[in-house]
Amino acid sequence: MDIFQKCFDFEEANAVRAAGLYAYFRVISSAQDPVVMMDGREVVMLGSNNYLGLTNHPEVKRAAQEAVARYGTGCAGSRFLNGTLDIHVRLEEKLAAFMNKPAALTFSTGFQVNLGVISCLVERGDVVYLDKLDHACIIDGARLGFGTVIKYGHNDLADLEERLRNRPNGKGALVVVDGVFSMEGDIADLPGLVGLCKRYGCRLMVDDAHGIGVLGQHGRGTSEHFGLEDDVDLIMGTFSKSLASVGGFIAGDARVIDWIKHRARSLIFSAAPPPASVAAVMKAVEIIEREPERRARLWENTAFAGEALRALGFDTGASQSPVIPVVVGEDHTAFVMAMRLQQEGVFVNPVITPAVPPGRALLRTSYMATHTREHLERAMDAFARVGREMGLIR
Repeated sequence: MDIFQKCFDFEEANAVRAAGLYAYFRVISSAQDPVVMMDGREVVMLGSNNYLGLTNHPEVKRAAQEAVARYGTGCAGSRFLNGTLDIHVRLEEKLAAFMNKPAALTFSTGFQVNLGVISCLVERGDVVYLDKLDHACIIDGARLGFGTVIKYGHNDLADLEERLRNRPNGKGALVVVDGVFSMEGDIADLPGLVGLCKRYGCRLMVDDAHGIGVLGQHGRGTSEHFGLEDDVDLIMGTFSKSLASVGGFIAGDARVIDWIKHRARSLIFSAAPPPASVAAVMKAVEIIEREPERRARLWENTAFAGEALRALGFDTGASQSPVIPVVVGEDHTAFVMAMRLQQEGVFVNPVITPAVPPGRALLRTSYMATHTREHLERAMDAFARVGREMGLIR
């Protein structure tokens, strides 16, 4: 059999394209601002992870430009060999200080952080416990390790405790969880997880891609939000959301970070993050520290949108963050509504199975500090029109 036959037989995407409902790889011709340009028209962006509105900030762009002028466009090698620049080291020192951890290590993407960190820590004989709704990169990182992967019910601490109780004696254990779950916007029960990890001798790693910059008094994420910064062993973060760039990092104990630095294959065998990305993150962290009002505006916009959607009659699930789902039911409904909203001038992301359980397809909306009330009111008016048209609300 031709190994490409599966590719030639693949028709699902073409069927959705033919129906005019293909909602992926949509082309945007402007910056990731609250309003973007698509096909020559303005669309309110409710599908971006640019929570603090920093991706088009003039200081962030200037920092990236200055880094290109000094260092060029790339590092021409891995961090492990020739690709470590002084700005990589400065960024890691800045991230460690910001996150209140002894050390930090940067990777070229957030996905690579979880691939490299989890796979190198979970060796043969070890066990890694995953929430069933953990991000794909957590699952893939666990699969790449040689240990045993055990999943527990979403935010179900009783289920996790039962599995921890049955762990073989003498086996190392790591619990890995999203701080903010990226589809439904709910937050991990970190106090409960910390208690279980202490009781059963496990280490705890939190993927805070959607929490850093958003949660906590200083924007340090889920662990700061719960006052548990000293109780979380490893914190993973991405640069592609609040930090306005691309890449990722892991922060924790210096000896553990040093082990990861010398064992994580996705770090050792990947090109170093480019200078422009590194400089942009450094400036973004600086702005987050000096402008807490951005986070306050983000939460004001989140509260307004959540209340407006619920008042219209939409099911917004258990969201506790600027990620607010609008549950629509069937996969087809999600595609239809996403494209109708785009026609009405609003960009949202359809989320279908297997990313969510069957019958719980949703539209993932997310909010920025830089949305104005007019932007949000325009979006809510579109939701009202399309929701009534589709029979989802009255």
